[in-house]
Amino acid sequence: MSPLADVGRRAGGLLAALLAALSSGCASVSSEPAFAPVSALAAQRLDRQVRQVVTDNEAAALAQMIGQVLRQPLQADDAVQIALLNHRGLQAAYWQVGIAQSELVQAGRLRNPSLGFQRSGGGGALDIERSVTLNLASVLLAPLATRIEQGRFEQTWLLVAGQMLDHAAATRRAWFEAVAAQQARLYALQVHRAAAASAALTERMANAGNTNALELARERLFRAEAAAAVVRADQRALAAREALTRLMGLWGAAAADYVLPQRLPDLPAAPLELPDAERIAVRERLDIRAAQSAARHTAAALGLSRTTGFINVLDLGYLRKSADGHSTGGYAISLELPLFDWGTARVAKAEATYRQALEQVAQTAVAARSEARESYLDYRSAYDLATRYRDEVIPLRKKIADETGLRYNGMLISVFELLADAREQAAAVSSAIEAYKQFWIAHTRLEAALGGRLLDHPSSPPPSPSPSPSPAPGAPPP
Repeated sequence: MSPLADVGRRAGGLLAALLAALSSGCASVSSEPAFAPVSALAAQRLDRQVRQVVTDNEAAALAQMIGQVLRQPLQADDAVQIALLNHRGLQAAYWQVGIAQSELVQAGRLRNPSLGFQRSGGGGALDIERSVTLNLASVLLAPLATRIEQGRFEQTWLLVAGQMLDHAAATRRAWFEAVAAQQARLYALQVHRAAAASAALTERMANAGNTNALELARERLFRAEAAAAVVRADQRALAAREALTRLMGLWGAAAADYVLPQRLPDLPAAPLELPDAERIAVRERLDIRAAQSAARHTAAALGLSRTTGFINVLDLGYLRKSADGHSTGGYAISLELPLFDWGTARVAKAEATYRQALEQVAQTAVAARSEARESYLDYRSAYDLATRYRDEVIPLRKKIADETGLRYNGMLISVFELLADAREQAAAVSSAIEAYKQFWIAHTRLEAALGGRLLDHPSSPPPSPSPSPSPAPGAPPP
């Protein structure tokens, strides 16, 4: 066998092997395995289920699950679960993982070969030339390109998982806002009823000549301010509920009919001790891991840029020519000559991008540490303030209300002193509700700053009784 024929045979064998490898990569691409890391992270850090809703059966099952959950007062964990599955924007973000997986699979596949055919004749002669050409550079660089896309895929699912955690935290905060707003609204209604009864009593006393115009004006003003407070509380409750509804992706009857608990959860018996909050944040935050992944795949891209800086196109082809009934075979190699572009600009861009990625990693870690410190200090401060209301202010207010009632029944104080105490009591309870809300929101922000849900608090003591506004003497209790 001639040397030329031997080279042609080897080239043909190489092309056959590459075509077999190409055909083996034609299977369909499923997004379910790619989404598995996101689902696992949701189970680990949120204790919730996350999946992509694709088919009509899955959508129907989700609607049935939501209907069952909403038959009971909606708890924070249930609101988060609904949001993770039902929010269309979040579902759209989930598909970004499938897109990244498709790009990863595509990077591992060979480029399609080129088939050439030429036919020429003249003077009684007929020449036929056939060729099959494959981009050899893409074959040689396929492993490196796959590693780069693997890094991009990792970065994508980390970013999507981080978006999922942020949405869960936002939903949890919105739930606390909505419950607190509803609780404040119910208390504002109680205060308004008590204020209306007090004003009515004062008007009867004024008509009988037992009080003056100043005291009557004060009670009327208290009634008017209480009515205005109800309007403001209605507005806040509506806005907070709609914010929660949007985050859960609810509409129609589901958005209108769900019921929230009437009060916020009780405070824990003790706050969490987290002396290593910064270390936890650096270890668990997904934005840091995503920035690290970006730096890694940028470094891999830098290697690819250096590799292809000189050789960018390298084609290998198998040729077969027929002329006058005789056939000959051979091979052809085409190489791009770097006469004008030596690839230095691509290499410089890759190096600059890599340095940029390194700085981004460092900045992300610095910001995460700061957010962890700030969130933990805010959490402890909010806990101290809320427990001050729970353990001191509210019990003392109840004690004062009881003693004031006893003195009024013994005719030791006037009715106006009793009404003034009721106004002060209402302000204290409203402040206590706000302090409870701020604690649970600070708790949720701390969880987000540390990369996920925290361990449960120690068991809470029985809730301290919250006094209702004292009614006017002779008026029905609110």
